[in-house]
Parts: sequence; C-alpha cells; structure tokens
Amino acid sequence: MQNLSEQEILRRQSLSELRQLGIDPYPAAAFEVNCLSEDLKKGYDANPDKYTSISMSGRLMMKRIMGKASFAELQDSTGKIQVYINRDIICPSEDKELYNTVFKKLTDIGDFIGVKGHAFKTQTGELSVHVSEFSFLSKSLHPLPVVKVDADGKVHDAFTDPEMRYRHRYVDLIVNPQIKEIFIKRTKVIQEMRNYFNEQNWIEVETPVLQRIHGGAAARPFKTHHNALDIPLYLRIANELYLKRLIIGGFDGVYEFGKMFRNEGMDRTHNPEFTSMEIYVAYKDYLWMMSMVEDMLERLILNINKSTIVQVGKNEIDFKKPYRRLSMYDAIKEYTGFDVEGKSEAEVVAFCKSKQVAIDTSMGLGKLIDSIFGDLVEDNLIQPTYITDYPIEMTPLAKKHRSKEGLVERFELYVNGKEIANAYSELNDPIDQRERFEDQLKLAARGDDEAMAMDEEFLLAMEYGMPPTSGLGIGIDRLTMMITGQEAIQEVLLFPQMKPEKQ
Repeated sequence: MQNLSEQEILRRQSLSELRQLGIDPYPAAAFEVNCLSEDLKKGYDANPDKYTSISMSGRLMMKRIMGKASFAELQDSTGKIQVYINRDIICPSEDKELYNTVFKKLTDIGDFIGVKGHAFKTQTGELSVHVSEFSFLSKSLHPLPVVKVDADGKVHDAFTDPEMRYRHRYVDLIVNPQIKEIFIKRTKVIQEMRNYFNEQNWIEVETPVLQRIHGGAAARPFKTHHNALDIPLYLRIANELYLKRLIIGGFDGVYEFGKMFRNEGMDRTHNPEFTSMEIYVAYKDYLWMMSMVEDMLERLILNINKSTIVQVGKNEIDFKKPYRRLSMYDAIKEYTGFDVEGKSEAEVVAFCKSKQVAIDTSMGLGKLIDSIFGDLVEDNLIQPTYITDYPIEMTPLAKKHRSKEGLVERFELYVNGKEIANAYSELNDPIDQRERFEDQLKLAARGDDEAMAMDEEFLLAMEYGMPPTSGLGIGIDRLTMMITGQEAIQEVLLFPQMKPEKQ
C-alpha cells in the first residue's frame, strides 16, 4: 500500500475532479509550441511584432491569484517566463469554470500547462505573456521542493543535498535548472572532439561491450554469463584491443566514444561505469600525440567556454598550449626527493613504508612506483602536465622506450591533480607482446586481480602485422569536470551509481 502525504492525496483528488469536469489530465493530442522563453527574452525588444501570436508550454512554477486575474511563472526547457491570465479573456462566455475551478483550484505547482497569447511588458517592465487560451497538459501528483527567497535574498529549503540531487536528478533539473548547463557542455565536449577528429578523416567506429577476455587496461571487470553460448563474458574495461585490430585491418585512424565498466571503488572521481574516448592513429608516436592532444583541448575549451582558463575550486587552470612535460621518475624525484631510477623492489618497498604509502605483497616494482606517484605526486599537478616514460611493468601494451631501458613510451595528462588522458606509442611486436602478457599472468598469480589476461586472438591479429601506431584514451567525465569547474564526478553524470536507499 502506497503511503501518501496530505499533498499527494489532495493532488489525486484534483486529478479526479478534472476528469469529472471532462478534462483529460494527460491529453493525447500534441500541443504545438512556436516560442521558447529564451527566444522571447532575447528577441522581444528588437522585434515585438514577432510575438503577437505565440504558443508556449512548460511546468507551472509559481501561481499568484489576484481575483479575476492571476500571474504565474512558466518554466520550459530554456528558462522561465511570467504569464498573465485574466478570467474574462480565457473565459469569454458566462461559463468561468476554466479559470475559477480548473486554474485557481485544480492546477498545482509542477503541473504542465500550455498557453497561447501575445507578449507584452507589465507596468514594472517585466516581459510577460498575456494569455488568451489555457490548456491543461499533465498533472503532477508529487509536490516539488519549495525553494523560498526572503526579502533579504536569503534562500531557504533549497534542494542542495547531494545524495537527494543525484538520486532524483529529474527533481534537481526542475528546481535547479542552472545545472542543465553542465550537461549541455558535456554534450559539446563530445561534439567538439568528434568535429576535430572528423576534420582529420579519422573514422568513428563501434566495438563490442561484451567481451570474452577483459583486456586493454589494468582493472577489475564485471562478469556475466551468456546463456545461449554458455560462456562467461565481461563488460569491457577498455576498447583498445579491438580498435588496434582495425588499425591492423588497414584503417589509418579510428576512434570510439563509449561506456567502460570497472568493478572497483567509488569516490568523487570514480564511477563504476564511465565514458571514454579512445583513438588510434597509424604511423604516429606518443610525442606526436602530445602535440595533437594539447592542440585539440585548447580549441575545444576555447570553443565551449570562450576562454582557455577554467576555475576549479580555488584553482585557476589554463589549457593554453604547450603543456609541461615531466617524466614519472623526475616527477617523483621533484616532489618527494626520492630517485626511483635503478632502485630494487626492496628499496622501493622500504621507501613506501617510510612514507606510509599504501602497498601490498601482490605489487611488482611498477605498481609500487605507481603507488608512490599516486599518493605523493598527483595532487601537485594542477596545471595541465604530461607525465611521461613509465616503468615497463605498468604498461604491457606500450612500446619500449627508444632510449631509456626499462621504460615505455607512455604519457598521462594530469589536470587539477587528476588523470584525464592516457596515451602510448603502441607496442606492435607480437613476440614482445606475448612476453608482456606472460608477465601479467605472473602478477595475477601473486594476487593482482587487475592484471591483464592472455588474449590469443589479439596476438594472432598482431602477427599479421601492425604499423607503428599511437593510441589515446580520454575520460569524458573527468574532462567535463574540469571544463565546468566541478570537483565531484557525480555532478557531471546524469544518473551516477548510488548505494540502495535504506527502506
């Protein structure tokens, strides 16, 4: 049995009364809209004659009854507009029921209505719609949070609790319409990136989400079962190995926007499903990729924000190229004073313990160095910074460094202490690749549940020959966080994963 509040009971009574009056609270017929609130506000002063016959719809957000006339506030997808409703205008006959009963008594805040009329300015100069026709479009049965602003401008009862906002995003969008701009910018991030790639004649593709082998990254996967084939499958943790197959097949450049899934922890910068863009370009290396990325990001952010500078918390970040380049070893030495180059695993373990860096016995040398970097260095990287040249143990899919023994040609782009891009000069030697996968199996035997699996199908593809290639992955969620100045990933996900509500 549904437990209803007093307000919910009253709204259901209004619903019943509307039907008794012969008014369908959820009419099937379309309501034609020829004007949005934003367009009206932008265009009225220049051309008021354009708005003499307008049709608008939206959610009722305020109602102020003044006898036979009322003012209300209508909220559509672009903003709010005041509407003026006169009883004798919308009810020209002797029957005033549409105004006296339907509008005054049975219409509630949150209901969808349609109005037709003309635009005008009130004596106080507020742009409004003088309503000549009123239509009921949808009854709201659950009351909205009521946000009040007192005479001093202080806001009361605002819908600001993060958990409530994320769980009930639809309510968040209604009562905090300014957050729509975050998600509009998110869409523009993808559009701008796609435009840049298409100008280079790189091809957008799609690859499998369900994979027999979880490859392409070091992460814990989600596992499922395919009943018809009677085989285990994994939600992809990356799409890298499939995109490389397309480079082997003859494409010069391929890219994909898609969801990735990692069965790992959740915090302010991690969600178990996230959106990634990966791109692979033949005959290029990681040095070329660094130049491409900073060129693309500068253009993208300038087009979206009209400036290369964004504010994230207290930090002002400038995406104007070029970005600083710093090797991982040099970064650790700069920010900790410890030179990891040439150190044994035992020496690195001893340093980690002295600095309370979180480690465990499953970690090889590469992961130990990565833990030092993550715990002691990342937070210092506020301005866009390329961290380059990683230990070979950390990156089994990257080409060995052309001049530095024990390293690979890899970079990650850090902004505001967070990684937003990862790229390699891709390993294209199938024999070396097999040996790297075998090393990953040894790490798995030590208890590393993020170690990569052996992928024989990918190795077979590599044996047909893969050209020199550079690959890149960019986290769309984190990039959107930077561009919109958000410090929690949940703010840029329409429906972030949440713990179940306690009943």
